[in-house]
Amino acid sequence: MHNISSQKVIDLLLDAVCIVQEDSRIVFVSAAFERIFGYTPQEVVGRRILDMLHPDDLAATQGQVASIMAGDLQLQFENRYVRKDGRIAHIRWTARWLPDRQVRLAVAHDITERKRHESLQAALYAISEAAHATQGLVSLFEHIHEIIGRLMVATNFSVALRDATSGELRYAYHVNERVAAPGAPLCSDSRCAEVVRTASPLLITPDTRHGWSVQTPPADAVPQARYWLGVPLRSESGVIGALVLQSYGEEGAYTSADQELLQFVSTQVATAIERKQIHEHLRQMAQFDALTRLPNRMVLMDRLQIALERARRDGTLVSLLFVDLDDFKRVNDTLGHAMGDLLLQRVAGRLHGSVRASDTVARLGGDEFVVLLESGRQKDHAHTVANKILAAFSHPFDLEGNVLQIHPSIGTALYPVDGSDAAALLDHADRSMYLCKQAGGGAVQPASAPAVLEAPTL
Repeated sequence: MHNISSQKVIDLLLDAVCIVQEDSRIVFVSAAFERIFGYTPQEVVGRRILDMLHPDDLAATQGQVASIMAGDLQLQFENRYVRKDGRIAHIRWTARWLPDRQVRLAVAHDITERKRHESLQAALYAISEAAHATQGLVSLFEHIHEIIGRLMVATNFSVALRDATSGELRYAYHVNERVAAPGAPLCSDSRCAEVVRTASPLLITPDTRHGWSVQTPPADAVPQARYWLGVPLRSESGVIGALVLQSYGEEGAYTSADQELLQFVSTQVATAIERKQIHEHLRQMAQFDALTRLPNRMVLMDRLQIALERARRDGTLVSLLFVDLDDFKRVNDTLGHAMGDLLLQRVAGRLHGSVRASDTVARLGGDEFVVLLESGRQKDHAHTVANKILAAFSHPFDLEGNVLQIHPSIGTALYPVDGSDAAALLDHADRSMYLCKQAGGGAVQPASAPAVLEAPTL
């Protein structure tokens, strides 16, 4: 036992012993250095250890070196180094300066696994927080992309979700440096389909590409990623989609360790997605008409209030069109409620096609619709749009072979002439519509006499 040399004892240590000169040039490292940093002692003696440091940690490390050189004992300093294989090693150092030898003696303790565990826990917490704090699925996916990017290279990141009705895979989120987001969100990547079908992760590298049995997209279709990693998104209801990472170079040389990590966080991601989908479904139910998918009265009044505030500030006009179908009850009575519902859906489509994307078409209930127009200073804007609607209704509706000619009665109201608040304007448009209906329908009842339709004085 007493014959074992000090060199052999040092080489038995799990921590790496390092001796470096004042300029950080390495004089000696123990055998554990290779396990922690990836380099053999022969490869690093004579090199500057700071050259292997993660660039983001250089300033803090130089400050610690200056403190040690001044005589302080360093016991708990942590920083990161870039291993020979490109991965990051997290190190906790114990170090001191030996003035008689003019060298620093340091011991490197590998805390990479501890840091990885802390990062994973932080990621899981961040994903859970994002599910509560973000507005909408796109915002959630942006946050998830950022969170996963802290764990590994995630320059090219996609979320493909399976449609619950059709079973089709669609891109809910797609960021790729080589391939633009598809115009149609349908995901035709057979690798994604394989991940979802088998409910198993898939890692494709240059070494395994030829052994993969599933047909990949044609080489001329999209640039081929050098590394491709996909994991299923599992929930209690089954596999709802896939998370995909791609890399076109060695900076994202994904390994089985990356696969395990992505698979670990994917469960939390799936939970967050389902929670957000449920929230959005409830929001849709609360704010949008289930039959026509148009905003309901609550949303209309909210948007009208905002429009009025803007009009008061800018001195502009706001118009309302109250649209009611003539003889709608006859459709339900003769063709049944299913055809009546289909007619309402078609009416919603024609109303939408008659206005700008910035305008609001809402369904109040039954066959009553309201169009909200921010008219600027155009006093005849409402009349112009109403005539477009009448023109759209001049064509018959084909309801599964039942051809009907349906006409609307349209009442109008103009802010500030016909009311100064939302309720007054809606009431005026409603009364105008009934006047139109009493006159025979199929026309527009003006909001007020033309003489008072002047824009407000600014």
